[in-house]
Amino acid sequence: MFLSSISTGLKPANISTRRKLSGAIISALLVTVATGCSNNTPDTTSKTSVVSSTKASSATNAPKPAADSDQSVVSALQSNLEASGINENIVSAVPTEMDGIYWVTAEGLPAFFTDKSGKHIIQGQIISVGQGEPVDISGALVARTAQEALKAVDKKDMIIYPAKGETKSVVYSFTDADCPYCTKLHAEMDEINALGIEVRYLAWPRSEGSIPKMEAIWCSEDRVAAMDQAKSGANVMAPSCESPVKEQIALGARLGVRGTPAIFTESGQQIGGYLPAKQLAQTAIDAS
Repeated sequence: MFLSSISTGLKPANISTRRKLSGAIISALLVTVATGCSNNTPDTTSKTSVVSSTKASSATNAPKPAADSDQSVVSALQSNLEASGINENIVSAVPTEMDGIYWVTAEGLPAFFTDKSGKHIIQGQIISVGQGEPVDISGALVARTAQEALKAVDKKDMIIYPAKGETKSVVYSFTDADCPYCTKLHAEMDEINALGIEVRYLAWPRSEGSIPKMEAIWCSEDRVAAMDQAKSGANVMAPSCESPVKEQIALGARLGVRGTPAIFTESGQQIGGYLPAKQLAQTAIDAS
């Protein structure tokens, strides 16, 4: 099994300490505004050869419905976090196939594991061995979390490029107008759509400086035209509005996005960064 844990046994000293601890836990759980523009090359978080060779857990290992959340674990984890000066809202803790280990969702944080006592925050993969090929039991949990979160996003808050003819699959792409590989992907949009793939853009500005541009795109009367202009290097201007950009930044953080483009299939599988049109289409269709 490959995992890391952060004990929640520290005692709060003062308000300053509480803030630092909260910041530390967010950092540890990889909630950072992404700074990378990805061509799908593995980054420093890539797994070892043993882990990367494991198969994703099957549907039978998918997380249980939220109704099966163990409230005693939620309460224990919440109390332990508060005792350590960390103020985060724990939403649910559902049991996994590993005895005593629970899959936790929390507001504004990527999902993670904890034990039954709620005393440890466990990050990374959990690999099941001993019954044939190694199985990554966390893979299906991560995908299910992403699938549900992306499905919940209102279509009116996305910029959608529909498939031409039959829609064979849908992909979600967290994008930044200033990212070269996002621009490269966008340049192949006609081909991607012609291959039956609908692309749904969500905003993921990689820096504070990119936020105004992304908000201008989302506040434009014709968002598709504004996105096309931005991807071609043009400056987009639009009246300010209540845009969903910051909500989508938070969503990306919760799903572990750290670079753009970050592409997810309808099933919640993150298939990486930039992929050529044909490879992207085939990967999306295979994951459907």
